[in-house]
Amino acid sequence: MNQYEEICKDMGQRAKAASFELAQIDQGTLDSALLAIADAVEAQADEIMAANQLDLDKSGDYNVPQTMIDRLTLTPSRISQMAEGVRQVAALESPVGSVIETITRPNGLTIEKRAVPFGVIGIIFEARPNVTIDAGVLCLKTSNATILRGGKEAFHTNQIIVTIMRNTLESLGITPDAIQLVEVLDRDMVGVLLHQREYIDVIIPRGGAGLIRRVVEESSIPVIETGSGVCHTYIDEYANLDMALEIAINAKVQRPSVCNSMETLLVHQAVAGEFLPRLDEVLQEYGVRIHGDTAVAQYMENTIPLTEDSFHTEYNDMDLNVRIVENLEEAINHVNCYSTHHSEAIVTDEPMRARVFMNLVDCSTVYHNASTRFTDGFEFGFGAEIGISTQKLHARGPMGLQALTSYKYFVFGEGQVRK
Repeated sequence: MNQYEEICKDMGQRAKAASFELAQIDQGTLDSALLAIADAVEAQADEIMAANQLDLDKSGDYNVPQTMIDRLTLTPSRISQMAEGVRQVAALESPVGSVIETITRPNGLTIEKRAVPFGVIGIIFEARPNVTIDAGVLCLKTSNATILRGGKEAFHTNQIIVTIMRNTLESLGITPDAIQLVEVLDRDMVGVLLHQREYIDVIIPRGGAGLIRRVVEESSIPVIETGSGVCHTYIDEYANLDMALEIAINAKVQRPSVCNSMETLLVHQAVAGEFLPRLDEVLQEYGVRIHGDTAVAQYMENTIPLTEDSFHTEYNDMDLNVRIVENLEEAINHVNCYSTHHSEAIVTDEPMRARVFMNLVDCSTVYHNASTRFTDGFEFGFGAEIGISTQKLHARGPMGLQALTSYKYFVFGEGQVRK
């Protein structure tokens, strides 16, 4: 057994033991711990900011793209939002122990299907320090122990946040091993972690397509895949163009570095001549680079020619693909061809056309007359999220508390035996 295997095995064993301890702690105690974590995060905001600055100062050494700097950067406002998210999670009702279904059999057996924790959840993510606290508190709320492996780009920030959470738990008499951080930054450590099936019950990756593909391909542990976000907005011929303008601008520029921002805009040919010049004028003010064909170039200035990969690209930047389509069917076909199954939107005043689009596009979350930027656990009222699942088994879309539970059958009898 090499050094990395020893480290992972030790962390796994401690996490497994912590999961059994958490299963015996009442929900009120866990909620009190969450509130204490929120207070501690705000009280130590200066320490978090200092650690985050260390990471930002080293970002050049790691060649962190400018699009990732926004995700990496913490501000006093973002730290306050993190703490508020923890308090919202504490206020939510835990699904653990809830009865999902009750069956009474003719022989008198009563069967209850109840939500139970997974046990130990491994989270592998990139330069997103907010994931550190979101994952820690969501897992704690659902009585799951968690092992976190963040990217080197956010190491110091992750380290202080996990230290704050662990110290808070320990001060309350709860095992700090409920939340652990992998502090070995060698990429080989990830490969070792992905084979700790004896101790880790599920792995959830959060990051770019490369990270997610590696985890899915290498893991011997079940994976909940959170995918990249090549999100589309379709402006229908019956759209309110003033509304469409606001939605398109918000979906692209409000925070382009995140996975629920729009990467491709589809516009019905009947409204392209009126809509695209208006949109182009506003997007130029934000510095958005338009990728389009000759048809689009008639209405939008300084268009960059599309390449073979354009519609597959998650830019996470001020870049936008634009395509004019002939009809609703072509829009749906385009989305289903290039979608990463994250979030898609239609803007139209015709409910029937919206219904067709929403039923036929294959994605975790679909919108009618709203921005794709709302695909988020906080915005959905989950307090926070562990990730946005783009697969179809177990969980799909923003993953809150319910998605962090499995279920167990509890069977009650009065001496029945099978004949």
